[in-house]
Amino acid sequence: MKKVYTGKTKDVYALENGNYLLQFKDDVTGENGVFDPGANTVGLSIEGIGKQNLAMSEIFFKILNEKGVKTHFVSADLENGTMEVLPAKTFGKGLEVICRLRAVGSFYKRYSDYVEEGAPLDAYVEMTFKNDAKGDPLVTKDGLVMLGVMTDEQYEATKVLTQKITRIVAEALAEKGVELYDIKFEFGFNQDEVLLIDEIASGNMRVYKDGEVMDPMVLSAMFLA
Repeated sequence: MKKVYTGKTKDVYALENGNYLLQFKDDVTGENGVFDPGANTVGLSIEGIGKQNLAMSEIFFKILNEKGVKTHFVSADLENGTMEVLPAKTFGKGLEVICRLRAVGSFYKRYSDYVEEGAPLDAYVEMTFKNDAKGDPLVTKDGLVMLGVMTDEQYEATKVLTQKITRIVAEALAEKGVELYDIKFEFGFNQDEVLLIDEIASGNMRVYKDGEVMDPMVLSAMFLA
């Protein structure tokens, strides 16, 4: 295998069959040792979280595939902490897509003059460029199209998929007695078809139980129990 990318929470290797292998790490995003799914830097390492993120991702990817939602998932090897995926091109140099069901985190910081913290949101979608040095700047649909990162059709397809996947994840978590507040995705395209890439795991979502945000390790353990 040849390493083609070193990421914050996983490394990527090229396979001989044309697919790729994701190696999950025990690092999560945050600041000053505190977990934050919206942060653009690694804040801490949690032993075992990589394999738990993989196990959680496998469950969600299989649910999505059963529902006809296109993803890059092929198979997972839980023992080795790896996931085989289909090749997909990223939008630009990488785009993060956030779906918000409640006003918390950076959304609330930006718009606190207009919304109460924790207020319900109607699956609000926003996109940011993956750029640590610039703080993952927000970008509008018009900006993405004008900059040649996405077509109008790709944007709309990504938005619809984001809201659909978020509701599926939220329903699965609600069955466990917890509430999804927001979640971060990545999308790519394969032969002009938009598909979900990366992972769906506790490190990429903010989930609350009894009014308190859940630690990602606790969330993963609860979900996988």
